[in-house]
Amino acid sequence: MSNNPESPEKNKRIVEIIPYNPNWGRKFKEEAIKIKKIFKEIFVDIHHIGSTAVPTIKAKPIIDIMVEVKDINKVDSYNKQMEELGYEALGEYGIPKRRFFQKGGRRRTHHVHIFEKESPQIKRHIDFRDYLISHPTIAGEYSRIKEKLAKKYRYDIDKYQEGKESFIKKIDKILGN
Repeated sequence: MSNNPESPEKNKRIVEIIPYNPNWGRKFKEEAIKIKKIFKEIFVDIHHIGSTAVPTIKAKPIIDIMVEVKDINKVDSYNKQMEELGYEALGEYGIPKRRFFQKGGRRRTHHVHIFEKESPQIKRHIDFRDYLISHPTIAGEYSRIKEKLAKKYRYDIDKYQEGKESFIKKIDKILGN
């Protein structure tokens, strides 16, 4: 890392893609237990989503957790308990009717996406994950796309995310989402 305060390393989150780690499932389960306890009054279900939930593909080493709740409007009243677990509450964060939490600052370890039960976003995320798991060739293609984008946009998470959009939309269309 450079000592220059203007260097990208000092000011930006690094986009890092690494090989699949079998410990990601365990890390999800450990965190899921803590999160269930917090939201127990409105909790419906919890899911490991994102690339860390797909064995064999490379991913950013951030565990994506999706929580289904009975009432999305009550989630904000649990922000303090989530902060005690090390999460930062970011509200909808660009997706209507979602609550988003992140843990780890610039070195993120977990993202928590919360949706109200029956939100179409729940089905969309689970369908995408399950499609990649059941189609290893397509999963490999996605892995290679992400790896290429991470090299190209090492210090630009927004460009990295934009670069994945057409692939994700193509799969969403196949799945009818």
